[in-house]
Amino acid sequence: MQRINNEKGFSLIEMMIVLLIISVLILIAIPNVTKHSESIDEKGCSAYLAMVQGQVEAYKMDKYQYPTSLDTLVNDDYFPDTPKCPDGTELSIDSGKVKMVGK
Repeated sequence: MQRINNEKGFSLIEMMIVLLIISVLILIAIPNVTKHSESIDEKGCSAYLAMVQGQVEAYKMDKYQYPTSLDTLVNDDYFPDTPKCPDGTELSIDSGKVKMVGK
């Protein structure tokens, strides 16, 4: 009988080395992502604040006055529900300017 020496696939050692390399890359990447999550939240909140301010200006153009509260924007279908930042920070309107509550 002839012995066919046709090896297809990876050995266990090769697969373990690849797994080790992937694990090291993941261990390097995860701390970098978690470090930047705070700045991502801040930038997301400031962008959302600008969008809400745009809706306040659209309300003023439609009604010729600034809304008295965010509930006014919700009731007039400018927002589906009361707007707040993605991180949960509440917003308020003061003389036509949208501000973060507590900041």
